[in-house]
Amino acid sequence: MKINHAVLHVLDFTSGVTVFSQRELDLESRQVRGFVEKHLRKVRRDEAARRGSFAADSSFAAELRSYFFGEREFIGMSTQIADFLASELGRAEKPESADVLVADFEDDELAGEDATDDGTGQRFFAVLLLASRQAFMHEVRSDDGRVGAEIARHYAILPNPSQKVASYAVVRARGMAVAYADKKRAINGEDVMLIPDGLLQCEAGVSAKEAIDTVTRIVEEVAEEFGTNSAVALSRAKNSLVEQAEEGESFSPERLGREIFEDAPQLQERFAEEAAKEELPQSVPVEHAVAERRARNHRIRTDTGIEVTFPSEYCDNADYIEFVNNPNGLISIELKNIGKITNR
Repeated sequence: MKINHAVLHVLDFTSGVTVFSQRELDLESRQVRGFVEKHLRKVRRDEAARRGSFAADSSFAAELRSYFFGEREFIGMSTQIADFLASELGRAEKPESADVLVADFEDDELAGEDATDDGTGQRFFAVLLLASRQAFMHEVRSDDGRVGAEIARHYAILPNPSQKVASYAVVRARGMAVAYADKKRAINGEDVMLIPDGLLQCEAGVSAKEAIDTVTRIVEEVAEEFGTNSAVALSRAKNSLVEQAEEGESFSPERLGREIFEDAPQLQERFAEEAAKEELPQSVPVEHAVAERRARNHRIRTDTGIEVTFPSEYCDNADYIEFVNNPNGLISIELKNIGKITNR
């Protein structure tokens, strides 16, 4: 990951001190760079992030485009964002102290087909609201010539890189694709989603995780309702998901339903009905790396306690695995062409 710029602004409602940094973080410091990079990597790969699209009149989108075109400088852009968040959070019924981390970075793990012209990776702009938390710490004092340890409360502890950030936005330069997470806050007597509605001014969508979980649940329910092998149906669904994400970083639930139940129009229709009830969009953005993690393999467990994990693409390949419905109503699973077994 290449971090081009990063800055931290302080919104401390406990002490009433707001600090808008006039200089960027020192990314030459290994400690600082590690903290920023880990948080950015975590939000960039958050499968639970909701996808959004900027409203036509979004002022944030206009300002960000200007920044990407080099018409705005980083500190000024980040200060404007922090000032807006400070104003809104200050009007909340329970103001929460937080630090605002703003960063411009490139993700080198997207090298290849998704890389920028210079091959460094896709460029992103991120805003993270790092909620401060209270913690106890030791404090050493020297009174009357005697050294002693005391217990003190600290009010501005930043979240560890391993902790989940509840509110953030990541915008991809190419196509201005939006990913965000947020929670409702009571501001001026109303429950407000500050990040998508206030800052970004974008229309909300579903997260990749929500869409994948919903689709796989519907596939399993439809297969079981019509007496079809749900293990085969689910592995087909995962294989379709991976292939679609590889083609265009999105997947169509409608196409997925057609491919899974291609020989069963009745099941296709039933799947479409359930997908419509869940209000799944025509196209769900999902990066190929996410699809790979969630759907490359399929794992099943039998009522006899046996677990089998196999690549989803093998679902219809009888050369490797085959599900057989026996006359007695039981199912047999045959694994074929195995040259070596490794114990794990």
